[in-house]
Parts: sequence; structure tokens; C-alpha cells
Amino acid sequence: MSRAVHDLVRRTRFPVAFGGLVEDRSVRVTSIVGARSRSIEGLVVQEQRGLGGRALSERRPRLALDYRTARGITHDYDRAILGEGIATLFAVPIISGGRARAVVYCGSWSQSSVDDAVAQPALRVAEDLGTELRVREEVARRMSQVESATTEPRGLDAALREEVRESYAELRSIAASIADADLRRRLTVVEDRLAAVARGQRRPLAVDAPLSPRELDVLACAALGSTNAEIAADLALRETTVKSYLAAAMAKLDVSTRHAAVAKARRAGLLP
Repeated sequence: MSRAVHDLVRRTRFPVAFGGLVEDRSVRVTSIVGARSRSIEGLVVQEQRGLGGRALSERRPRLALDYRTARGITHDYDRAILGEGIATLFAVPIISGGRARAVVYCGSWSQSSVDDAVAQPALRVAEDLGTELRVREEVARRMSQVESATTEPRGLDAALREEVRESYAELRSIAASIADADLRRRLTVVEDRLAAVARGQRRPLAVDAPLSPRELDVLACAALGSTNAEIAADLALRETTVKSYLAAAMAKLDVSTRHAAVAKARRAGLLP
């Protein structure tokens, strides 16, 4: 949230930005950048109340060009907003998994027009934050699966093993789409644990040349039976690039088909 709020000030014309996550149908403001006073600190916005509460309930951005006289919203939070001297306020809900997870605000101390050129950077920041929240939730869910699998005394049955494989491929696809280096490292840890769970206590097969991260991404999708076109769409690559990665992986694994490459990668402990 802190990074998203900083990005709002950096990427838009608004001098002040703030936001918070949704908790019990309300937004608790936890990050503020550019404020000249402390009036916004600790602000809690209830669903349907104020500009942000309306954005939260309607799950779409809301704009007040002149907040003081704005109609169509309640003015429960005038002391905080007007206390900061905000005239124009733009509230954007963060949607993840079909539900509002947070709200971010951009504000200016004078009335400002908000056209597409101004709004789009804020919407992109909101979209990026929504993606990150989705990824973090997915990581937590997959980690829970890993913990359950590692405490199971018996080996994985076929259905659970396939679920682990699908989880691994999904995490590889998600990791390929985010720029946050720390989050990518955390995803890599989860991927490694999933692969370890799937192969159990087997001794991994030695591979002469290590596969690159992108070769593993492509091979993980191929392991699920995806076509080259489907892999390209999932990983935002050209189909010819997918073919190149597959060819490189097969050469390193010393096999002639993608199915053999998947099988050998699994024996080597590179794939679950």
C-alpha cells in the first residue's frame, strides 16, 4: 500500500495521496504521502459513506471536483478532508478476485480537472496493486497447501500431485508477470517447496546444464498439456519464443520431445 500511494504522487499530477485496505466493510487509511497536515491520519471510511465509501460499495472510481460542495456523497469526513485543504478528490477502489480489497485517493488543494490523461496513471497504479494483492493471496493459499502436504504421513495421491503441479505452473505464470523483486523471490521459495513436495524423498536426477527461469516457466506450462499458443498467451511471449525455449530445454535435457523433457525434468526435481 505504501508503494502504491507513493506511485500515485509520482505518476499523477496530484500532490497528496493516501489509502488503506478494506477491513470489516471499511477502509482504514494507513499510508499518506504529500499531506501538509495530520488531519487524514487514522481516518476510517465506512462503506457507502463519503467519496471513498461510495467507491468501495460501487466498486468503481468516484470523483469530486469540488469536494466541499459535492452532491451525491455524504460528508461524514469533511473534518479530515477539508482539514487537509483538499478541493478535488479522486477515489479508486482496488478490485482483486472480484471484490474490493482497498481504496486509494488522490487529492489536490485547488480545483483540478481530471481527464483520461490524469486518471489513467491512477487507474494503472490501482490495477497493479490489485494484481499484487491477488498474488500475495495466491502465495498464502499455495503455501497452506504445501504445509498440509508436507505434514501428510503418506505420499501424495494422483489427484493431489496433479494439484501441486497445476499450482507450480500457475505460480510460475504469476511470477513472470510481476516486477517486485522481493515478491518474485518469495514465489521462487514457494515453487521450490512445491517441487520438493511433489518429488517426495526421491534422489533428483543429475542434469548437465541448468534450465533458465524462462525455460522452466515454459516447461511447467507444457507439463499441463498446454499448446505453444496457450503457453505464449499465459506468459505474454511470442509463440516462436516459446518454441525456442522448449528447444533449448530439450537440448539441455538431451531429449527429443516435450513430453520426454517434462518427464526428465520431473526426475531431476526441476518440476513437480
